[in-house]
Amino acid sequence: MRWTQFFIPTIKETPLGTEAISHKLLLRAGLVQMLTSGVYSYLPLGLRALRKVEKIINEEMNAIGARELFLTCLQPMDLWKKTGRDETLKDVMIRFEDKKGRQMCLGPTHEEAITDLVKNHIQSYKQLPLVLYQIQTKFRDEMRPRFGIVRACEFIMKDAYSFDRDKEGLEKNYQLMYSAYQKIFARCGLDVVIVGADSGAMGGDISHEYMVPAEIGEDEVLVCPACGHALGISEAKEGQACPKCKKEKLKKKPAIEIGHIFQLGTKYSKALDVSFLDEKGKKQIVIMGCYGIGVSRLLATIIEKNNDEGGIIWPKEITPFDAEILPLQVSDKDILQLAYDYEKELSQSGIDVLTDDREESPGKKFNDADLIGIPYRIMIGKRMFAEGKVEIKDRRTGEVIVVAKEDAVKKMKEILK
Repeated sequence: MRWTQFFIPTIKETPLGTEAISHKLLLRAGLVQMLTSGVYSYLPLGLRALRKVEKIINEEMNAIGARELFLTCLQPMDLWKKTGRDETLKDVMIRFEDKKGRQMCLGPTHEEAITDLVKNHIQSYKQLPLVLYQIQTKFRDEMRPRFGIVRACEFIMKDAYSFDRDKEGLEKNYQLMYSAYQKIFARCGLDVVIVGADSGAMGGDISHEYMVPAEIGEDEVLVCPACGHALGISEAKEGQACPKCKKEKLKKKPAIEIGHIFQLGTKYSKALDVSFLDEKGKKQIVIMGCYGIGVSRLLATIIEKNNDEGGIIWPKEITPFDAEILPLQVSDKDILQLAYDYEKELSQSGIDVLTDDREESPGKKFNDADLIGIPYRIMIGKRMFAEGKVEIKDRRTGEVIVVAKEDAVKKMKEILK
């Protein structure tokens, strides 16, 4: 992919009104653009990173037997009245009356909608268990949107739902999801703290949150300054000795919630009469679980935890491109052609490559390369080129190695394998 054929509107200055590092970098690197407060568009580079996050989620959900669907954004308020959440969530719901006089809302979540859907298709115990999930846009009328896409009015969420015949089945699916979430966040390059939590408006009696310590977090965890071991507020007390290393006392740190899983029980299935017949032909109520990941929030959290003074440093599984090629003097036809040759060879090997073919100064190209954070770059400069060499730089470590220009593709393949 050529920079001049893509759309990466980088910004040199920090936009006004931005507090979080991730918010600043999302805007400056041309990943998102704000339409109005709490509402953001994803630009091509940001969308590529978002799709990488979604790919990881898809793979781990499919691995535990969950099946993807796509529910509607529009929902009738009648469903919400049956569960009582028309009142519980009234402060954040975006409601309206359509031309037919029906009371509608833009879905802030989908428990009611998925429960109603399953109700029409489950009759027998033989059809259970069932696990369905989606990656979908949610809408909440946030009074105070904050930190860009961390707390927005329109955001992307992965929500999964399990349907079981008994509590044993629920616990099995809950544990599968518990472990799948650990794998998802590890692949996204994040260290998470898993804590028991209050189920709140969702219902149920057991839930766990997945937290990432970060300065912009609106929740709190306890962290050991010596070894980094972290615990939930409910699991220990501030000032208590770290149970892992015993060297330091635990201190409160802000944290971002990026995932939450719930054992819902029968709250929604009872309200919406979702039942099945067991082996004896007796009617039983379906038992449910719910499992959410804030996908857009996850993208912001990854940036919040992976950056330096120059910009973003993408983890390898999330990066929009695997490598970037910087021909520093595009007016030199030989240098530009070598860049295009590298691009072709690497692309044919399945490596996603971005070539900065703009007629910009080397300084501008270096700054933008740091800003957008592609993990590796091949730099082709006039002096090195004259010596038959190019440079390969590791964005995270800053390490630069010099290789013969005919060996650059081979070396990059070795690095990325």
